[in-house]
Amino acid sequence: MEETLRTKILEATAELVAERGVAALTLGEMIARAGVTRRIFYECFDDRDAALLAAFDLGVERAAQRIVPAYAAQARWRDGIRAGVAELLRFIDEEPALGRLCIVHSLSGGPALLRRRAEVQSSLWTLVDRGRAEGAAGRNEPPPVVAEGVVGAVLTVIQTRLLVQDEDPPDERPAIELFGSLMSLIVLPYLGAGAARRELNRPAPAPRAVDGAPTGALTRYEEIGVRLTYRTGRVLQAIALYPGASNREVAERAGIVDQGQISKLLSRLEAGGAIANESEGTSRGAPNAWRLTEHGERVEHGVRGRFGLGQADIGGSGGNSDAGVARGAGAEQGAGAEQATGAAKGAGAERSSEERRSR
Repeated sequence: MEETLRTKILEATAELVAERGVAALTLGEMIARAGVTRRIFYECFDDRDAALLAAFDLGVERAAQRIVPAYAAQARWRDGIRAGVAELLRFIDEEPALGRLCIVHSLSGGPALLRRRAEVQSSLWTLVDRGRAEGAAGRNEPPPVVAEGVVGAVLTVIQTRLLVQDEDPPDERPAIELFGSLMSLIVLPYLGAGAARRELNRPAPAPRAVDGAPTGALTRYEEIGVRLTYRTGRVLQAIALYPGASNREVAERAGIVDQGQISKLLSRLEAGGAIANESEGTSRGAPNAWRLTEHGERVEHGVRGRFGLGQADIGGSGGNSDAGVARGAGAEQGAGAEQATGAAKGAGAERSSEERRSR
């Protein structure tokens, strides 16, 4: 439970930074967005800056979980870089808030965050610098400092794309579209102009499979109209476990406080064919009743495997949610009451404040 609350705070921090920047980030907003109390926040972190640094580390950790095995699975440097760059860009598309924190907004952080960013960049320099050993025999090797320039250029290109995505109107092109251009930029000083030109038109390698996920489960976010983040996974799993849940019930189960956010997310998932509203055609004003489509079930399975979500991660914080879920799932009233009792015990002192915010 403590780790789940900690993750909620870190994801809320990343979301707020993506929306408003580091300078406008306040402790009160972080607590409200995460749906926790001040006491719980201070049990997890010393202050705002400690949470911001931990959110950066969470982003780096999730990116590394994808990039490192993709790179290590290849025998040649260029193939490893191709696999790693593709996973980096997919991470940014599927985890937009954490991606923006790591690449854009960490530059506005304090000394500790800037030092951590420099450490991460140093690791990237080492990987890129290995390209000097793959050049043709007799070719002059570029100096080690070139790797620093290459990494800096790649991050700048990605940063520019993310800033353009946040303009009004936004540029909806995903980061993965940068793949060929970035690969060309990386290999140019090591393998020459010919290799760089060929990289421009080479497609990105396929995403790495998640153990236990069925074929096609790792659908790209463009195909369902929303990026596949940890929060998206919680929403999909909440609907999978409690079919027929309303907007508010899904939000409570997934730990989302902002009702505007859950409405937008559910609308996008519906437009992408991942969920369907069973209440359409019923009486006017009836609450939505969400269920997964067959396509949504495949996506939910894949996201659950990617982020390691279990049933214990999805809970309820309000009695209304339990009643609505029981109706949607066709459960008996006794089962609904039993679920409500269990939820009350798990939520403890947090429940009353969460219910006040949800009204």
